[in-house]
Amino acid sequence: MTKGKYYLTTPIYYVNAAPHIGHAYTSIAAEAIARIKRLEGYEVVLTTGTDEHGTKVERAARAQGKSPTEFVGVISNEFRAQWEKLDLKLDRFQRTTSPNHAKMVNTLFDACRQNGYIYKGTYTGLYAVVSESFVTDAKPGDIDPETGKPYEQLTEDNYFFKLSEFTDRLLEFYDANPEFIQPEVRRNEVLAFVRQGLADLSITRTSIKWGIPVEADPAHVFYVWFDALTAYVTAVEGEHWWPADLHLIGKEIVRFHAVYWPAFLMAAGWELPRHVFAHGWLLFENDKMSKSRGNIVRPSPIVDVMGVDALRYFLLREIVFGQDGSFSFDALVGRYNSDLANGLGNLASRTLTMIDRKSTRLNSSHIT
Repeated sequence: MTKGKYYLTTPIYYVNAAPHIGHAYTSIAAEAIARIKRLEGYEVVLTTGTDEHGTKVERAARAQGKSPTEFVGVISNEFRAQWEKLDLKLDRFQRTTSPNHAKMVNTLFDACRQNGYIYKGTYTGLYAVVSESFVTDAKPGDIDPETGKPYEQLTEDNYFFKLSEFTDRLLEFYDANPEFIQPEVRRNEVLAFVRQGLADLSITRTSIKWGIPVEADPAHVFYVWFDALTAYVTAVEGEHWWPADLHLIGKEIVRFHAVYWPAFLMAAGWELPRHVFAHGWLLFENDKMSKSRGNIVRPSPIVDVMGVDALRYFLLREIVFGQDGSFSFDALVGRYNSDLANGLGNLASRTLTMIDRKSTRLNSSHIT
């Protein structure tokens, strides 16, 4: 008899580029939690997947001379191949371009709309391409720190979600479920954000075509977060696993998982996940990894040279879980030599030598 079910998820990774060591860190940590839960007697499902819609994907595909469909197929397969190379036991891999996911997103939309939480309107605002969100506190001419370019101004017809009606409900929920957002520093950030009051949220776009069409109004496609977050439900559709026991994410997306996602689910009348844990960033020599800085680290070369277990051990041993951690090749080699080669290696060598000596003595005694 098991202790019951335990459903945990990695983020649904965005496919504008191939996976790097930051993605690997989250997936390795999630799989380690899954292993522990199985040892404790739980029936476990671990879900991952790829988020394949939005402006960044359109632009990345165009830059490579590919259609969005071709591009996301290649990158999604790279994520699959990477997790296989890291020997991660992942139970579900959900793509947001799958037909069953499109159906689930429309089902969530219809439920929210029928309950009175969605309306149609027009929005003009400054848009951050990297985070795929309108920046409500930016002014014309402000620079997007992720791109180094001014925010883009967009005006378009949208469907809006009445997020403003969930300020008090979310605060009440956080108060009744103090362990919902972890660690504490992330919980405090979310509380401060929600206490300021929430504005209604655009959840569809008409200026782009690469997305899931709204069945009730096909000129619109779903905005990336209403689309991507629903993949956690799609991945276990028709099974007994939902709600998720744990969403393991990076701290940069905690607002979407701890504010928008529970509000969507409340509006639809669906069950909420039990915990959201936002770990820190994996920095490269104390600097955030990004393509623009040219400091992206890929896990495959490390695995080729040092093996899967060395990388797993370093990431889980070196970084205080929940805090930012720093990766460097010097630190990796140092940890490998001190802990694995010298510490564990010497322990194994001494243990085997002792066993051999004991065995030799026993054999000698038996002969005598």
